[in-house]
Amino acid sequence: MSILQALIQRYERQAARDQAPKYGFSEQKISYAIVIDRSGQAIDTIDLRDTSGKKPRPSKREVPNPVVRTAKIQPQFLWDKTAYALGVKKAQTGSAVPAERGEYDAFVSCHRKLLSCSEDDGLQAFLAFLDNWRPDRYSDLRNSDDMLDTNVVFRFEADSKSFLHDRPAAREIWVRLLTGNETERHLCLVTGEQLSIARVHSKIKGVRGAQTSGASIVSFNQKAFNSFGKEQGGNAPISDRAAFAYTTSLNSLLARGSRNRIQIGDTTTVFWADSGDDPESAEAADSLFSALMGAPPTDEEEAAVVRDKVEKFQAGRPVESVEPGVQEDTRFFVLGLAPNAARLSVRFWHEDTIGRMGERLREHWGDLHIEPVPWHTPPDAWRLLRETAIQGKSEKIPPVLSGTLMSAILRGSRYPRSLLANVLLRMRSDGNINGLRAAICKACLARDHRFGLEEEALPVSLNPDEKNPAYRLGRLFAIYEGVQQAAMGRRVNVTIKDQFYGSASATPAAVFPVINRKAAHHLGSLRKDKGGLAVWYERHLDAVFDGFETAFPRSLGIEEQGRFTIGYYHQRASLKGKPANDSVETPEE
Repeated sequence: MSILQALIQRYERQAARDQAPKYGFSEQKISYAIVIDRSGQAIDTIDLRDTSGKKPRPSKREVPNPVVRTAKIQPQFLWDKTAYALGVKKAQTGSAVPAERGEYDAFVSCHRKLLSCSEDDGLQAFLAFLDNWRPDRYSDLRNSDDMLDTNVVFRFEADSKSFLHDRPAAREIWVRLLTGNETERHLCLVTGEQLSIARVHSKIKGVRGAQTSGASIVSFNQKAFNSFGKEQGGNAPISDRAAFAYTTSLNSLLARGSRNRIQIGDTTTVFWADSGDDPESAEAADSLFSALMGAPPTDEEEAAVVRDKVEKFQAGRPVESVEPGVQEDTRFFVLGLAPNAARLSVRFWHEDTIGRMGERLREHWGDLHIEPVPWHTPPDAWRLLRETAIQGKSEKIPPVLSGTLMSAILRGSRYPRSLLANVLLRMRSDGNINGLRAAICKACLARDHRFGLEEEALPVSLNPDEKNPAYRLGRLFAIYEGVQQAAMGRRVNVTIKDQFYGSASATPAAVFPVINRKAAHHLGSLRKDKGGLAVWYERHLDAVFDGFETAFPRSLGIEEQGRFTIGYYHQRASLKGKPANDSVETPEE
């Protein structure tokens, strides 16, 4: 199923349950309502803003779907910002000044044309308002200072429960306008029906990094993108109804406070389940996916609940036992979007059952698993990506990597090569060899081994019998670092890890002879003051050197550098339990 088809089906299910705006309407930010009487006089204003926060902000109201404005002056139907609806805008000084470019004239002309044949009392009062209103009267309105440049709607005095655009007569006019000329119908590529085609689609809002006014998935604005003399939406004919349905559905997924979105690097990811006529099952599936893939919650009680779900899932429990009400065969959709100027790029699109996606997630966690475990709950994708970024900053995550990583997790395919390469680059640059970075190296190599691309398996915990030279070199480097710290203590200003980790993991033959000489000096110092500890380290070194079958390699490839990191992490963790100074215990090997 295509992205647009899946989004349209979601809209139709929600609209059938009155959970989505009807065709031609959408939720927009509205701040005030202008109240008019039967004679068309503006008699009051109503503040519709949300005052629950520290600062009042516009509230979401269902209004006729907005037209897509470019450089052309185009008014909205029965609502708009004050420059169009009242003919005034805010000057740089903050005062009201007449709007320019003829926005108010266009608003008046459009509504006179559309409402002239209507006999509805409220719409006739609105026409009288357009005849009577003068922008120089704006200061007489209540809330005039705060209302400038906000979106306003209109209310008929005799109807205190709804706005003008909610009246049946107004809705009928608006839908008829959207339907267009009945003779100009074409085949919709999404639904397969003969319908009027949308020339311009509504903007998608809520994608991080995209324009605040919204961006487009389907659009054509240059002659180079046109074909066979067609313009705009004619190049990819999608009906007005289909365009409205997919944009409405996607905007609801991306809305502020939506539980169906997570941020993964530069990719805003939305997800939803299709459980047919069982909305509660779909909500439960959404909740489970958010718990398993989203960032860990900050609330302790909620974090405990999520941790319990993750542990059950890791243990291989059925989906329904982890989240009651979720069926294994529930269809699930995941869409990743990233900003691209005035448009949106689709980073990834995945459709599968929640059961199979759970299996892929277990495989991902299994590939990541390393001992000692460096986390309380398995890390989400964003935490992995931040390890590839300079100073761990989200905005520094390499572009495209978030999409390819999520595709690999959801499809069970190879991890992107750039994931391993960027993690190794960061370790060489900042010297931070933490458990999460070691786990990323292990995951990339373990998955390649399962696919038959790596001959040798990866140890999960310290394996003294592992003969791989890169793994042994990583262990050796960790022991040398431990010897230096034991000999010098707090006098160490620059450790061998700070000096040599990057070169030791890439070109061992050029670096390890130098490190050997330094280690011999440090061991000599240890023998004088901490003889037992010196013997303990020497036995560790002997155990590692006994496994070498060749001399130090001249260079290590990217995969072998990953094994070096894993060996270093395992050995360093093992050395944390070193004996007292005068103890001469046999090493664990």
